[in-house]
Amino acid sequence: MVTAADVDEAVQLALETLSAAKDADWDDRAGTLEWTCWETVEHLADDLFSYAARFGPRIPPTESEVAFDFVARRPGGPRSTIFADRSAGVPGLFQVLEACGAFLVRMVSVAPADAVAYHVYGASTPDGFAAMGVVETLVHTHDIAEGLGLEFHPPAALCDRSLKRLFPDAPEETNRWQTLLWATGRGDLPGRERLTSWRWRG
Repeated sequence: MVTAADVDEAVQLALETLSAAKDADWDDRAGTLEWTCWETVEHLADDLFSYAARFGPRIPPTESEVAFDFVARRPGGPRSTIFADRSAGVPGLFQVLEACGAFLVRMVSVAPADAVAYHVYGASTPDGFAAMGVVETLVHTHDIAEGLGLEFHPPAALCDRSLKRLFPDAPEETNRWQTLLWATGRGDLPGRERLTSWRWRG
């Protein structure tokens, strides 16, 4: 199982990695995404927040997400509920990310293990949403790190647990980080075609 501790580890790794570029131009594009690095952090924070929110109601929603309003601040930008105050700068952006990560950590810790909530890729239990939070954090940190010229190599064990939970058909004998990037359409894997579309199994 993927746990709350795994989510916390992923978020702290992201903050540690990205803090090396706190003085960079965060309006640069995040890797191959059409979003800026700033927008991608906001999107990641929004993912973590929305995953946690699903387990807030006593009866988690199973037909749709919690009914927050999602808006984009520019054409082509990510639709989000969570935005960071630009006047607070990059430290404020990091604070928003850490806070939303903590929401998911806490909710995964207290939600009944057999609770089930909606996700477009399949309804899932808290450990499934923990795995989603880890994957979102790792791959979007990769996107942002590419845009900012940083190196990012998360631990193999963290990648492996998330792969086993969400991508059960992924090869098991390959490098775990490269496999997670491949499974999310972000990299090549020897002997496998590069994916042009992908999804996990909640």
